[in-house]
Amino acid sequence: MRKQFVVFSTLLLIVMLLLTLFLNKNWGIFFVILLVFVIMGYQDMYQKKHTLRRIYPIFGRLRYVMEELRPKMYQYFIESDTDGKPISRIDRATIYQRAKKELETIPFGTQLDVYAEGYEWMCHSIAPKAFDKLDHNPRVLFGNKDCKQPYSASILNISAMSFGSLSAQAIEAMSGGAKLGNFAHNTGEGGISPYHLKGGGDLIWQVGTGYFGCRDEHGKFDPTLFAEKAKLPNVKMIELKISQGAKPGHGGILPASKNTVEIAEIRHVKPHTVVASPPYHSAFNSPLELVSFIKELRTLSEGKPIGFKLCIGHKAEFISICKAMVHLDTYPDFITVDGGEGGTGAAPQEFSNYIGAPMLDGLAFVHNILMGMGIRKHIKIIASGKVTSSFHIARAMALGADTCNAARAMMIAIGCIQALLCNTNRCPTGIATQDPKLTIGLDVADKKVRMSNYHKGTVESFVELLGASGLDDMKNITRSHIYRRVSLNDMLTYEEIFPSLKVGSLLEGNIPDRYKQDFEYANMNRWGISIENQA
Repeated sequence: MRKQFVVFSTLLLIVMLLLTLFLNKNWGIFFVILLVFVIMGYQDMYQKKHTLRRIYPIFGRLRYVMEELRPKMYQYFIESDTDGKPISRIDRATIYQRAKKELETIPFGTQLDVYAEGYEWMCHSIAPKAFDKLDHNPRVLFGNKDCKQPYSASILNISAMSFGSLSAQAIEAMSGGAKLGNFAHNTGEGGISPYHLKGGGDLIWQVGTGYFGCRDEHGKFDPTLFAEKAKLPNVKMIELKISQGAKPGHGGILPASKNTVEIAEIRHVKPHTVVASPPYHSAFNSPLELVSFIKELRTLSEGKPIGFKLCIGHKAEFISICKAMVHLDTYPDFITVDGGEGGTGAAPQEFSNYIGAPMLDGLAFVHNILMGMGIRKHIKIIASGKVTSSFHIARAMALGADTCNAARAMMIAIGCIQALLCNTNRCPTGIATQDPKLTIGLDVADKKVRMSNYHKGTVESFVELLGASGLDDMKNITRSHIYRRVSLNDMLTYEEIFPSLKVGSLLEGNIPDRYKQDFEYANMNRWGISIENQA
């Protein structure tokens, strides 16, 4: 669009000038008007704060014109706050304002229907804690008894998004923002790119079913390549991706249009081909083998925190993994619980909409099983699935999360407008594309600051919510602090909706009815569910 603008504007100026000189001087009026627009277009191309204007001179301004024409509060109209994939306007507006350090307060109070089924809120205290007395940058230490290199993480980090699905500029901006804000950036399953390292942020290296960056020529896990990359100073933790909330039971997809020569070299695949990750891992075939593989990864990485990510499906399979942990006395340092509402650049519709447990349900279940089996003390829990606000962090922590990951919110912080073209290589903001004509509009220096601003503002807002609840430590948030309206006349706490378990209660034989069948089906020697040969 930039080249077309230069060519056509230049030609039109020449035509207008010739008409003015040789036909009628009145054409000079149109020449001056056109010259003003051309100057505005060049200003658009060379400014660095607005990606759309850089890529689409003049025309990119239409978006901001429309925003000014409509009432400001109209942007808070909710498109789909709970069920749909796009982030609601209310959350998107907050992210933009926070990233740009604009005024975050709103007039006329809440824009939500507080009497609608599903509305949630957090209890406050008559004796709140003063914000200036609280820790404004709470951290969580990852690393259990077998970890030799523990990592102190922020409570909010960047969720998994690969180089390939995102542009080099987007990856560098995110990593740079993580560096500025002292938080972590998950690489996604596409491997560690030079842009992850160039940004300088702490990395959580995700290893998926395709083993990109640590695979041999046949696509199998290569321990030598893994050890080489795991020892990089930027890599602070390693996450084994079992399943992804947006498409659990289905491998990742990289369209051929996005699979450039550079990306293919990083992933160790052929360029310009569709790269589809296998739906399952080839390095292990049972819960016991999975836990043994985690132990192997910890050894190869010289003791860095190792965890795995999954979206809850058959509950018996997760219980099988926990039984294998206890049997081998080997535990991951963390488990990332992804929700079925999780985002992706490309996924089959039925998988995206109907497969996998939502994050809140999966999170409550994982925390309960770990507590009931007495192994929660070894394992931190990361919540991932449409986390965009400080309330979402508090809500996740009430259900058992130690930290949270966000993906779409981070994309919006660096300029995503939810054009929903992620799978076409035509992202107009240069974020989810490999087209150089589009990526040129994303200025890394500006966007990494916005990323850091959003993170800092959201964490501080969480601390304010904590204080408003009368708490001075996030460990004290309980399920009783969060309410949900289940009908016009009924409000329940999360404790009533998701009853918690006491430490070790499952080992004592006190298995609630809702989990009994899952425990009967759990078998640490095989995947799936089976009532035979109980482990």
